[in-house]
Amino acid sequence: MVQFGYTMMTEQAGPRALVDDVVAAEQAGFDFSVTSDHYFPWLASQGHAPYAWSVLGAAAQATSVIRLMTYVTCPTTRYHPAVVAQKAATMQLLSDDRFRLGLGSGENLNEHVVGGGWPAAHVRLEMLEEAVEIIKALFDGGYVNHHGTHFDVENARLWDLPDVRVPLGIAVSGERSCAVAGRLADLVIATEPKSELLSGFDRHGGGGKPRVGQLPVCFDRDRDAAVERAHDQFRWSAGGWKVNSELPGPSAFAQATTHVRPEDMAKAVPCGDDIEEFVEAVRAYTDAGFDEVALVQIGGRHQQPFIRWAREELLPALRAM
Repeated sequence: MVQFGYTMMTEQAGPRALVDDVVAAEQAGFDFSVTSDHYFPWLASQGHAPYAWSVLGAAAQATSVIRLMTYVTCPTTRYHPAVVAQKAATMQLLSDDRFRLGLGSGENLNEHVVGGGWPAAHVRLEMLEEAVEIIKALFDGGYVNHHGTHFDVENARLWDLPDVRVPLGIAVSGERSCAVAGRLADLVIATEPKSELLSGFDRHGGGGKPRVGQLPVCFDRDRDAAVERAHDQFRWSAGGWKVNSELPGPSAFAQATTHVRPEDMAKAVPCGDDIEEFVEAVRAYTDAGFDEVALVQIGGRHQQPFIRWAREELLPALRAM
C-alpha cells in the first residue's frame, strides 16, 4: 500500500515551527516525514535555513510514530561522511528506530559555504559513492580506516550504534546515480515521477526496495493566492536539476527564473483545494512505481491549514485512490 509523507522544508520555516508542524502531521495521520538539509533557501522570499539535524533531534523527541528522514543530506563537502554516520546513528537512537538517512550529491547553493569550489557533476557522484561506502563501513561497527581518492578516515568508530541499522537512501537523477543507488542503497529517492529512474535502480540491484518520491503542492482555499505563492516561493524548481545543482545562491535563482510565470507554476504544481487535482498529481508517482510520496506544502505559515485539510479530505482521498 502506498504511504504518504509530510515535508519539513527548512527553507520556508524556522526550527520551532518545523517541529510543531511535524507533530501536527503525525496527529493528522501522515505515515512519514522528510526534511530538507539546507544552508540557504532557494529564494529569499522563503526566508529560512535552520540546521536540519537539530530540527530532526527535536522532532524525534516531540513525535512517537511518524518516521523521519533526510531528503537529502550531502555527505561530501559541508559534512564529512564520518560525521554524517555519527549523526544518523544518533538520530536512530533518539527516534527509537524511526530514522532513514537520505543522501545526495548536493547543490552549490548549500555546499559552497565551506570554500574549495564546486566539483563537476561526475566528481560529485564519485565523492558520494566513496562517502556512502565510508558510512556503511561505520554502520558495520568497529574501527574504520580509509584513505581514498576524496576522503580520509583515521581510526574512526561509532560508539553509539542502534540495534536497528539505519536504512540508507540515495537520490537519483540519471543512469549513473541509479547504478550507485542500486548497488549501495536500501531505498531510492527521486523528485520527479519518472519510471525510468526506478527501472534503472532495479537494473543495478534495487528490485524490491522502497522508492520514495516528493511532490510540491500549494493548498489554499483561494486558488489565485495559491498560484501567486507557488510562483513567489517555488519557481526555482522550474530550472531542472542540472541547473539547480549549480547556482550559488538565492539571487542567482531569482535571476534565473525571471521568465517563469504564475501560469507556468499553476501547470506544474497542484494549487488551490481541488482534491482531484492533488490526487492526479500523486497518481503520476504511484503509476510510475513509487510506493511512498512525500508532499511539500508551499509556504511556511500555511502548514497548519494544509495539515488540517489533509487530515479531513486529502489523505482519505489518497488512500482511496
